[in-house]
Amino acid sequence: MFVEFLRTNKFVAGFLAIIRIYLGYQWMTGGWGKITGGGFDASGFLQGAVEKASGDHPAVQGWWAAFLENVAIPGADIFTFLVMWGEFLVGIALILGIFTNFAALMGIIMNFAFVLSGTVSTNGQMILLTAFLLVAGYNAGRFGLDRFVIPFLREKVKERVSQRKNTLAGAH
Repeated sequence: MFVEFLRTNKFVAGFLAIIRIYLGYQWMTGGWGKITGGGFDASGFLQGAVEKASGDHPAVQGWWAAFLENVAIPGADIFTFLVMWGEFLVGIALILGIFTNFAALMGIIMNFAFVLSGTVSTNGQMILLTAFLLVAGYNAGRFGLDRFVIPFLREKVKERVSQRKNTLAGAH
């Protein structure tokens, strides 16, 4: 019942737009600061996360530290690029309400990666708010560009499916 309410109610869509724009602003400004700051390098953050995996009460789980050591740190340049541009693009998409669900999914994945790396900050709050956007589905982008883009894409997909069916039917 609550999920249906989140997914269909137009007043909720307005509230979700506020949440979406807030989260988008947080992501966009975080990413833009990294892009324009000129000094962002994820390798220091990654090394710090690996160091948090030791001691009596590690903040980072061993399996995550192993991933960071064996994948992320050797590919720190790629992760640097992905983090700064990912944050910025997720923010723009959420603010505009375009591909909202995909942007929210990518944002929550980044939030979880930061939390798994031992950083709390605002990530917990952002995960909770993003969960509402994801559960709300299309309604989260109703008052954004998704209002126009999603129906257009649905129509294009229907046309392609219809063309394929006709092609397959004609081949028999």
